[in-house]
Amino acid sequence: MIHIKSLSKKFANADDFAVDNLSLDIEKGEIFGLLGPNGAGKTTLISMLCGLVKPTSGTFTINNWSYKKKHRKIKKIIGVVPQEYALYPTLTARENLQYFGAMYGLRGSNLRDKVNSSLEHLGLTPHADKQIGTYSGGMKRRVNLIAGTLHRPTVLFLDEPTVGVDVQSKIVIMDYLKMINADGATIIYTSHHLSEAQDFCTHIAILEQGKIFAQGTPANLINSTPDAHSLEDVYISLTGKAVRDNV
Repeated sequence: MIHIKSLSKKFANADDFAVDNLSLDIEKGEIFGLLGPNGAGKTTLISMLCGLVKPTSGTFTINNWSYKKKHRKIKKIIGVVPQEYALYPTLTARENLQYFGAMYGLRGSNLRDKVNSSLEHLGLTPHADKQIGTYSGGMKRRVNLIAGTLHRPTVLFLDEPTVGVDVQSKIVIMDYLKMINADGATIIYTSHHLSEAQDFCTHIAILEQGKIFAQGTPANLINSTPDAHSLEDVYISLTGKAVRDNV
């Protein structure tokens, strides 16, 4: 579904590459986790694949389409759920979703049905007509997720989809994502919640300094790392214990 070849990105005035000659294949239907410390290149990689950041060098295809030649087709089949809330605080949840759904080309009863169904799945129907500015963090996170998935994307990019949410919201979000994946969507996911990634992902790549240090299924990574009993053990073994502060 995604083929990445020698992809690199170096930002202006930066000393190092944010993504450095990275090659990777992601198969259709996978839940692919991109893990790594702050500054490892996860968000930059996703931003390039979504067309938000131009690569310095290298190429990639999505659904066998080159982004350089078929970017309009690609944008129609991808969904993006950013870490920051992409919502209008003075609009209600329903109004936000109707707006974003219309941007994806949804109209009339089709749009209304998808909005209502998604609100119901994520437990937001009782609050659908309240302003987003009155929502808790977990509620905003759930609306943010719906906004990026209303059009049922073929490929879904998730950047920290459960950061800062309560346990109940996290369970609802993960169940919703599993349903989308079961319907055929390929998911590319970043997170610092390693136990969540271990349970959720079918395949994982661990990034450091813009490069892939290791990749495989969670079970294979754990079994191939000496004294590792969890994905967190693998992660620490590869990236170390030093604190990463980006300023």
